[in-house]
Amino acid sequence: MVIKNVNLETVCGITSTIPDNEHYEVAFAGKSNVGKSSLINALLNRNSLARTSSQPGKTQTINFYNVNDLAYLVDLPGYGYARANIEIKAKWGQMIENYLHESKMLKAVFLLIDIRHEPSENDIMMYEWMVNQGFAPIIIATKADKIKKGKINEHIWMIEKTLNVEPDTIVIPFSAETKEGKDEIWNLIDSLVLDDETRAALAAEQEQKKAQKKAEREARKAGVPEGTVLDANGEPAKKQRWKKTGKPVARKTAKMAAKKASKKAAPKSTKRK
Repeated sequence: MVIKNVNLETVCGITSTIPDNEHYEVAFAGKSNVGKSSLINALLNRNSLARTSSQPGKTQTINFYNVNDLAYLVDLPGYGYARANIEIKAKWGQMIENYLHESKMLKAVFLLIDIRHEPSENDIMMYEWMVNQGFAPIIIATKADKIKKGKINEHIWMIEKTLNVEPDTIVIPFSAETKEGKDEIWNLIDSLVLDDETRAALAAEQEQKKAQKKAEREARKAGVPEGTVLDANGEPAKKQRWKKTGKPVARKTAKMAAKKASKKAAPKSTKRK
């Protein structure tokens, strides 16, 4: 999906009512400091829309990001924050549970796991709880740039084995630094939240933009000055010398045209010899 506009539309606290949105939603869950905010910022092409911090437990609300007025990305509170007391942990867990049960537009849940380590006990509990509730979590293995490329498949296998994932579970390695996995995640989201007609229109628009950028690059190589407006064929567009306004012809011009027409229509006079 090409991001045209995005905004943090709704923030739900512990006592808030889950909004009844008109567009589909995809939710992101994960333990504190797993890189959830960094993932959302990367997906939305923003640097600090979702607040990131080295301090775990920063997200303590459910945040609904409206994307292009077509879908919502939902940031759930991080679980497993050790410094939070038992009461707060219970309330965060209740928030997540309420949302997953009450949202009418939720299409999928992405569960973030740090690819560098075995899933924690909290990760295992969250995965098993989601499966028992009828969800099929999509795993995003974050911080993929922190390990060698040759080790990625080995670490994905470790995650799958530790979580004892269901058959055909999707696992996507992702890096907020290199943006690895970003396109794959968006392609999956698009398939979940957009109808066929909207997907086709967005794909056509994206291809058109790619073609325009390619034409601009080729024009620069050919020596066309930067800033020159190009036509659909990548050639410098000709400037119009006049602009069609749709207004009637000026009175003076109309009178002159009528006068010329009457002269042509009048019979020619004969001179006497």
